[in-house]
Amino acid sequence: MISATVALAASVLMHVLWNLIARHQPGAAWPLWWALLAHLILLAPWGFYALWQANAWSTDFLGLMALSASANALYFFGLWKSYKHAPVAMVYPLVRSSPVLIALWWLILTGESPGLMGWLGILISVAGLMILAGSQPGRGEKAAIPWALVAMVCTSVYSISDKLATGQLPGFAAIIGFISVGYSAAFVVLTLALRQQTGRWTPPQRLSLPVIVIGGLCVGLAYALVIHAMRFLPSAEVVAYSNTGIVLATLASIYLFGEKQRAKWRIAGSVVICIGLLLLAL
Repeated sequence: MISATVALAASVLMHVLWNLIARHQPGAAWPLWWALLAHLILLAPWGFYALWQANAWSTDFLGLMALSASANALYFFGLWKSYKHAPVAMVYPLVRSSPVLIALWWLILTGESPGLMGWLGILISVAGLMILAGSQPGRGEKAAIPWALVAMVCTSVYSISDKLATGQLPGFAAIIGFISVGYSAAFVVLTLALRQQTGRWTPPQRLSLPVIVIGGLCVGLAYALVIHAMRFLPSAEVVAYSNTGIVLATLASIYLFGEKQRAKWRIAGSVVICIGLLLLAL
């Protein structure tokens, strides 16, 4: 059985890899569309078979799966809409500020609270994400923010539904199947958006085959590992810890790729995030 720590570490590394690759792809190539397609080809058949074999078809489970799939579809749509107006480096930290909402929903549903130190750690890490987002000025941020907030709320919704569903997912392959239902819905929504915007059923530009394969593996496996970690840890903590990937991607962009724009603010935001996560761990 993969431990929560190993699962989160592997998820973060995949997240960093895909984040660094995707931010250097042309927008006309629709990287998210290709990544979802690759996931559905490479991983979904295995996951769907395992999910079917699990026989976890209670009414509650089906409801959670439908809620997660709907939230996933709206999440990817909100992400796509916000990326049309602002860069990934501004939008994604806003979207990943969801641990506050996740902890709040969990408190309302179950009465369980992360405690004073937990709340403090979550709030400080989110403040660091806000610093990162604010370090990337752009002319379209006002139009991007509402859609980024939609994606953030959707993240909190599917994180809670996924946490509640983990008890009925017997193995890692079944988790892949569970998220593949949501990714299927997201792929349909993005394809309809693509058709509406371009008049095409496929993006005007194609990514290279290695990038498509890496995208499909990272997008699917990274989040499946996050859900696996939710078996052992509260969902708000898991999502907060997974934001370590944003810190690593930010530092890599500065020191490996020479993206020095407002580097001091971005480093400051990364430090604040790490302080928050350290408090959360304590």
